Amino acid sequence: MSISKNITELQKELQPIGVTLVAISKTKPNEDILEAYGAGQRIFGENQVQDLVEKYESLPKDIEWHLVGHLQTNKVKYIAPFISLIHSVDSLKVLAEINKHALKNNRIIDCLLQIYIADEDTKFGLDFAEAVELLRSEEYQGLKNVRIRGLMGIASNTENEKIIKEEFYELKMLFDGIKTTYFRKEESFDILSMGMSSDYKIAIEQGSNMVRLGSTIFGQRIIKHYKAK
Repeated sequence: MSISKNITELQKELQPIGVTLVAISKTKPNEDILEAYGAGQRIFGENQVQDLVEKYESLPKDIEWHLVGHLQTNKVKYIAPFISLIHSVDSLKVLAEINKHALKNNRIIDCLLQIYIADEDTKFGLDFAEAVELLRSEEYQGLKNVRIRGLMGIASNTENEKIIKEEFYELKMLFDGIKTTYFRKEESFDILSMGMSSDYKIAIEQGSNMVRLGSTIFGQRIIKHYKAK
């Protein structure tokens, strides 16, 4: 199927149940992104700040750009003028840096706290206790140019659906608890970003309302293997 057909099918599946589609366009050329754009997709996610900036500069300005990859503090300044949502806030230090550059750009930048839910060493994120500690901290209370919109998590890379389901379930429970305790009066705390191409259907069953899909839209990445000379 073509990219545009994939977008159309996904929107038919996701829109009626209130799930937002983030098209993960990392490694994809502008032509592919424009095909998805032509089918009505307006939210795209990138892993790398440099790629994000280059694509922002060369593609239509009504695209809503999300950063889904790990964010280093020294890179925040490059995306602060235009980023729509940062999914990957994993420390108070990063959040404070986002706030600093949001203030410089006279903006309030929307963020998600990335929660570590997988039993893997390769994933970033706050554990449950660290997320609560951040939200309780005086420093966080003083940050006026960032807005926590919800949580993001990446499940274990496993074929075992029971493990994936349990990880997503626990993240949904944390989301509900944090909303009740810290954001009861704020309707803006409303995003639970979980689910990628391999597990988004399970994520939706467990309460996700934002999914990050790459290969489901654009096809599998082609990995080139070079022979040593």
